[in-house]
Amino acid sequence: MKTAILMMAHGSRITEANDAAREVAAMVREITGFELIEVAFRELHEPNIQQGIETCVARGAQRILLMPYFLFMGAHVQHDLPEEIAEARKRHPALILEMGEHLGAHRKLAEIEAERIGESLKRLGWS
Repeated sequence: MKTAILMMAHGSRITEANDAAREVAAMVREITGFELIEVAFRELHEPNIQQGIETCVARGAQRILLMPYFLFMGAHVQHDLPEEIAEARKRHPALILEMGEHLGAHRKLAEIEAERIGESLKRLGWS
């Protein structure tokens, strides 16, 4: 059974912000070896989540793990993303659609923040 990963990001009017989500997806692809990883956006940018699901289906996915690329448990993660999945299930009743966990509080995120703090202190000459 062919599995796709769909990273669902918020979306921004700023192109570079959306490109960052695609860069992370490429890194995840490299780390995991998963061939079928797509990125879609909840707002302000395309492809939207429904288009992302359709791309996965067109690429042969029989099941999709939808991963919220969101830091916190907010309205999008609690309500909007499940509604997107419910909408897609109407079009594709045989397609297996499950949502993974949002990023949340994770030690690796704290490590990244600590690294960015160090970089900023050095840049500012405060270290």
